[in-house]
Amino acid sequence: MSAIIGIYQSNHEPVQPGLGERAMQTLQRYPADYARTWHDKQVFLGCHAQWITPESVKERLPHYDDDRELAITADAIIDNRDELFEKLQVRQSERRDMPDGMLILLAYQRWGKDAPVHLIGDFAFLIWDRRNNTLFGARDFSGNRTLYYAQTRELLAFSTTIQPLFALPGLNKHINEQWLSEFLAIPTTTECVDLYTTVYKHIGQIPPAHTVSVSDGEMKFTKYCTVDAGDKLKLKSNGEYEEAFRDVFQQAVKSRLRTHRQVGAYLSGGLDSGSVVSFAARALRDQEKPLHTFSYVPVDDFSDWTPRSRIANERENIKSTVNHVGNIHDQYFEFPEMNPLSEVNEWLDIMEEPYKFYENSFWLRGIYQKAHEQKVGVLLSGSRGNWTVSWGPALDYQASLLRSFKWIRFYKEFQQYSTGLGANRSLVIRIVGKKAFPGLAKLMTSTQEPDLPDLINPEFAKRTNVYERLRDHGYDFWGDPLQNVYEVRKKQFENPYYWSLTGKVGCKQSLRHSLWERDPTNDLRVIRFCLSVPEEQFVQNGLDRALIRRSTKNYLPEKIRLNQKVRGVQGADGVHRMLPSWNMLTSELQQVIEDPIVSGYLNIKELENAFSIIRKDPRPELVFDTEFRILMRSLIFYRFMKSYT
Repeated sequence: MSAIIGIYQSNHEPVQPGLGERAMQTLQRYPADYARTWHDKQVFLGCHAQWITPESVKERLPHYDDDRELAITADAIIDNRDELFEKLQVRQSERRDMPDGMLILLAYQRWGKDAPVHLIGDFAFLIWDRRNNTLFGARDFSGNRTLYYAQTRELLAFSTTIQPLFALPGLNKHINEQWLSEFLAIPTTTECVDLYTTVYKHIGQIPPAHTVSVSDGEMKFTKYCTVDAGDKLKLKSNGEYEEAFRDVFQQAVKSRLRTHRQVGAYLSGGLDSGSVVSFAARALRDQEKPLHTFSYVPVDDFSDWTPRSRIANERENIKSTVNHVGNIHDQYFEFPEMNPLSEVNEWLDIMEEPYKFYENSFWLRGIYQKAHEQKVGVLLSGSRGNWTVSWGPALDYQASLLRSFKWIRFYKEFQQYSTGLGANRSLVIRIVGKKAFPGLAKLMTSTQEPDLPDLINPEFAKRTNVYERLRDHGYDFWGDPLQNVYEVRKKQFENPYYWSLTGKVGCKQSLRHSLWERDPTNDLRVIRFCLSVPEEQFVQNGLDRALIRRSTKNYLPEKIRLNQKVRGVQGADGVHRMLPSWNMLTSELQQVIEDPIVSGYLNIKELENAFSIIRKDPRPELVFDTEFRILMRSLIFYRFMKSYT
């Protein structure tokens, strides 16, 4: 609930007077309910605090405990409080008002450096252990709160944001070419695979699911959490799986409603956000509080160009969820004055680095602004749902049955799926066959993989050895449509670089708007439960995402719960919004192509080709095209290099 700072003097001398205060001053750009510092011997701790939970209102961080000789500064909301109270034998009279910082401190006293293993929630914290002369910190398993660091010969400093670290004497903004090369070479929104690094050469970060320990000037990182499937859950019936799902999901949702302010939620017309909203609205009804939902819709004059299987304006489906669930104050925003180009500078300022997600940038920031204006403390989302609660790829499941020669079950699933969707059965069987036997499919087809443009300058890529490094990390560049989706899912939880961007965006937006994005579909308890559930619970009777569909009966309207034919798509009107400023866009893109500084990093030949395509034909359909994508990303990169280096 805060931006935190920690400075450690490695030569056992006191931290230079005024250094910590200068670092704290850089945080004044964010709203705060208080700012406070603490120092002792060779350590300085600071906290720029925002009150989100009821307990935080009385909390004052940094906090020093005389009896335990421990000091803590924390940016944290802990969700398994009741479990921790029992494990730590906290008195009943102390539980209700105990702030999360104190709970973390008690966990550290009990388990030492293993304390983060027992914590569920979003957190980054630093603890000065005076008795052991050790500075200890940790970041939550999926990186929902950021924690950067910088090191000089005598100083080691940590911060929630990057800017305070440049207060250290002698630290400069030299660019990290290794990070840049990965950022430019990876075609998806993933930034980089080396999560110890940042865009700046002298700034690092504590990776998700890691602790950091500093003693006698030596820094050590340790991974404390690996998410894996574990033992498979064995229950007696579908009904028992559904009940177990509702129990763990309700627990995750309810624990994320803890705020003394209003509760908000993103709401689209789909399963994930709809399920989160349905469970949350029910729980809030008991508290006599409404749930405020925030939904983006395209501008009025936009004509939906997307295919029949997609829908750009989900207002009708959202309304059906709202009317069915109740206890919802629903709101729909067009943000007509915003577009992907208008928001670039704001996002660069927020992120402190270049970014790629221009398609949804305008409405994401718009919703944060509206939620802040309405005094929302917690903004619920379902961002991780595809890999957890709404997992269940029907065609891949059928392929696994075919590959395992389970003919009867395969035929049943194939028939029910094809009938339910009204799909062409010969087409379905061809797709399933290729997924079941991808090696054979590749031998039998002469289709070549598309020659997709690279954003990175080939010479820069070669000089930094970036493609080899990415392959060493096991990164899949464009995604093979015949790849095993179960292996893909496994990688999603093994490699935090797939999801760390979501946490970074949420953390930095929360600082700017004094509210927290919370995702129950990313709850560690929910993830472990979903990974333990047998696959036949996720695909059943031709129904994909079957477990959440069955479990939300009566929670969601049937048209949402059982919809397999149409899915929403956000940001489809992005280019449409930009058409009035198209000349401004093309003029700046011309500058990007001609700039001698960025030409060493960007693939100018590909940019020129893409520019020739979009300049002649500024259609709304361009928004998701590869050519337009590399141009927008190059523009964002160009502005960053001009203003932040």
